[in-house]
Amino acid sequence: MQRGAAGKRGVRFDLLTILLVEDNQHMRILLIEMLRAIGVRHIHEATDGAEALDTMRSTTIDVVLTDLSMSGLDGVDFVHLLRRSPDSPNPFCPIVMITGHSTERRVREARDAGVNEFLAKPITARGLVHRLTLLIENPRAFVRAGDYFGPDRRRRDDPRYQGPRRRAEDASAFYLDDLDSERGHPTRRM
Repeated sequence: MQRGAAGKRGVRFDLLTILLVEDNQHMRILLIEMLRAIGVRHIHEATDGAEALDTMRSTTIDVVLTDLSMSGLDGVDFVHLLRRSPDSPNPFCPIVMITGHSTERRVREARDAGVNEFLAKPITARGLVHRLTLLIENPRAFVRAGDYFGPDRRRRDDPRYQGPRRRAEDASAFYLDDLDSERGHPTRRM
């Protein structure tokens, strides 16, 4: 299979319009070169979240790549505004959070803001292609639960999970008359 514009598994990266939000000029140049190498032709740049929101109000963006830590409006605050603000230009836009701060606390904070994927620094072309391919080939449904709005945090239904099923859409996947009395939650009928 041909790589480049078609990328991994036939994904047409050349059709994407990507917004790159990064305050470090050297990192922006590196990411732009990686994106061009995999075939992305339409790349917009912003140096912070406020500039990114302005760009998204005037340009249709397919995917946002944003750094977590930036001066001005940082990545987490930007994602919060994009997902939850009443005047958001596109609350459903897929977002890849790029970070050199991959501590559990920082990853959880970004996840809870509503990012779709993470990409840890140092960035590789392989990692970038993998995250973009996941966004395109395996999009996750969006959920609204309490103060969270964003992609479903569950990537798959884990048959080993023994805890309660708390989401409204889970009821459609289970027959509520088949309550498992020991665990106190619905069980699947096979």
